[in-house]
Amino acid sequence: MASLWFDFVDLIFPRCCEACDKGLIGNEETICTSCRIGLPRIEQDSVFSASVKQKFVDVHEVAGTNSFLLFTKKGKVQKLLHALKYRGKSEIGVLLGFMFGQEMLSNGNLPEADLIVTVPLHKKKLKIRGYNQSDKLAEGFSNATNIPWSGKVLERTKFTETQTGKTRNERWENVKGVFQVNGNMEGLTVIIIDDILTTGATLEACMEVLKNAGCIQFHILTIASTQH
Repeated sequence: MASLWFDFVDLIFPRCCEACDKGLIGNEETICTSCRIGLPRIEQDSVFSASVKQKFVDVHEVAGTNSFLLFTKKGKVQKLLHALKYRGKSEIGVLLGFMFGQEMLSNGNLPEADLIVTVPLHKKKLKIRGYNQSDKLAEGFSNATNIPWSGKVLERTKFTETQTGKTRNERWENVKGVFQVNGNMEGLTVIIIDDILTTGATLEACMEVLKNAGCIQFHILTIASTQH
């Protein structure tokens, strides 16, 4: 009877996949089964994976860098991240984080870390958005891997312009000195998780203050990476 009721509700109030807009069926939630399988993964031995690692080759404390999905303009990954960041679809972040964690576990690539740390939003932007998308990603990743996470270790103390459209140097200047660490991080290995990797400037700024607070090693994880 419950199954019939849910089928009836879906008929009257259809639930749609956030990636392809097709109707969800049965116990599908947020992203349909076809899209979950077909989202463009970044394979470990691909040129895209090598490009991700190259962005942090000069940061000796980075022990590993992984991006889950390939970001392309007008693609499904862009649509999902846009809905996560600008349409209040926080459940997308939790799901993508969980999927990422599950796949790293199954592939034997899960890093050993004491804590997952998220890239913070400024309090003004957090108030507008209602949540930090990186927190949602960390929540899902933690649910899959049992590595604890915190959205309060890093704090953004200055409101900055969007990084979109800026060069790497412009991005670095835009985020230099805007983060601070709350608490003692002495001797910890941490995962820093974020939504999308472009130049890596924001993540480097986060690592700089965490290193000054005592962190000894970093693993950089992002849900998506651009092609350049």
